[in-house]
Amino acid sequence: MTAPLRIGNASGFYGDRFDAVREMLTGGPLDVLTGDYLAELTMLILGRSRLKDPTRGYATTFLRQLEEGLGLAHERGVRIVANAGGLNPAGLAEAVRELAAKVGVPVRVAHVEGDSLPVPEGFLTANAYLGGAGIAACLTADADIVVTGRVTDAALVTGPAAAHFGWGPGDLDALAGAVVAGHVLECGTQATGGNYSFFRGHDLRRPGFPVAEIHADGSSVVTKHDGTGGVVDLGTVTAQLLYETGGARYAGPDVTARLDTVRLDQDGPDRVRISGVRGEAPPPTLKAGLNRLGGWRNEVVFVLTGLDIEDKAQLVREQFTDALARSGAEPDEVRWELSRTDRADAATEESASALLRLVVRDRDQEAVGRAVSGAAIELALGSYPGFHVTAPPGKGAPYGVFEARYVPADEVPHIAVLSDGQRLSLAPPTTTRPLQDVAEPPLPAPLPDPGPTRSAPLGRIAGARSGDKGGDANVGVWAVDDDAWRWLAHELTVERFRELLPETAALTVVRHLLPNLRALNFTVHGLLGEGVAAQHRFDPQAKAVGEWLRSRHLPIPVSLLETVHAPEAHA
Repeated sequence: MTAPLRIGNASGFYGDRFDAVREMLTGGPLDVLTGDYLAELTMLILGRSRLKDPTRGYATTFLRQLEEGLGLAHERGVRIVANAGGLNPAGLAEAVRELAAKVGVPVRVAHVEGDSLPVPEGFLTANAYLGGAGIAACLTADADIVVTGRVTDAALVTGPAAAHFGWGPGDLDALAGAVVAGHVLECGTQATGGNYSFFRGHDLRRPGFPVAEIHADGSSVVTKHDGTGGVVDLGTVTAQLLYETGGARYAGPDVTARLDTVRLDQDGPDRVRISGVRGEAPPPTLKAGLNRLGGWRNEVVFVLTGLDIEDKAQLVREQFTDALARSGAEPDEVRWELSRTDRADAATEESASALLRLVVRDRDQEAVGRAVSGAAIELALGSYPGFHVTAPPGKGAPYGVFEARYVPADEVPHIAVLSDGQRLSLAPPTTTRPLQDVAEPPLPAPLPDPGPTRSAPLGRIAGARSGDKGGDANVGVWAVDDDAWRWLAHELTVERFRELLPETAALTVVRHLLPNLRALNFTVHGLLGEGVAAQHRFDPQAKAVGEWLRSRHLPIPVSLLETVHAPEAHA
């Protein structure tokens, strides 16, 4: 039988822990080391970088990590696959070759391209999300290092797995299993206890990065190197599975994975087995991400201390509005948000203070620049008592907008450029299936006699993780045992969700049931406006929406509060 393929991750985003490459290469056995450097915001950043220098457009951190990593990987026979190529994978591949020659390490470097689409007028970048076939072709040929542009995060795992096991486009269940493993790995230490609702009681000072042992049938075991920090258990893996996903069908260029078929089992300390994943033909289209500059924004945060907080906030709003009107500036968007971080009879000035945040936006820099900063500064001696701001107002900064579009897969080239320069064109899957929602599964039987209830935070019996997809927020919630799931599935309806999170009351909220995971996944359309780069709200990537939900109180059966074995949550 073919031995499992050990795939590790050393980067969940551009800016992740720098020494993770060394840690993963020296901390235990690996066959492949992957790194995910791209996100919606990252592509915008790389687009602006390329404007300044057309030879760039890739993640330069990856090169610096390879200064030591090349030799370590060569010594240990570990192949490296990363999407650090960004907007210029060919440029990064050449830079890696130059580095290898400089440090004297003989490596074969290949890259994948074709994701770059014609950029519409007014946009900076346009890239389709490719699958893992190009990566597989490069590794099958002989590559030691493969760098790509925009591929799906899971492609960093499906590509090496397909090359190792010889999977073809028809091996849908195996590919789907690898997609799920790839989704667990893609965000690095989020699978090993990072950003985890039940973080208390675990050594999370420095979580180790995750490893997936992929088997020939697509099943896998998620683990980490021995002796590293963090934890891998059913909760950490469930949390990551729910992160930035939606319904039961998780579509990608290689396969559509059925998340409602995923089975998780604890396979020992820091080992979680993923099995049972079913796959379906991928959709006939590819997702494409487009980034453009949306305009200019400015921000001022006023500090309000002590008594009469609401009246002080009202005064500064009126004064600022009047000052802007007198200047003739009328930004397209003016948003105020008062955060009551203050406490009565506080022992420190900071804990006696609230924050009033002003954000303005306009397509014209002048409308949010000097007029706004000038209006804020001129209030300094004539406004509310104790007037000050957290930082001097600036002249405004550009913000970006992300748009998702879909393009026919057969119109997007997918090219593997091998280490000898040979170019292989990969055909898209010949069998496709338009994406449709699955029928809603039946609810579990309700608790037969829940008994009396007590107002308590939802987080006493449920974990959550949230994130962003363009302007939408995703909030995954899972119950910690079967009884809690029976209650949660009936109680946390869309209506209750909107009630608990009033910001979502006027928005479209869609709920998906995933009974195998004892989980609900909510998509909140439009919560994030035009996406993270637009900085639309206080938490622009919805990272903490799940924790906000867990903190909200609702009537919970006392029987659950007394019997559910979850770490106690403290207000």
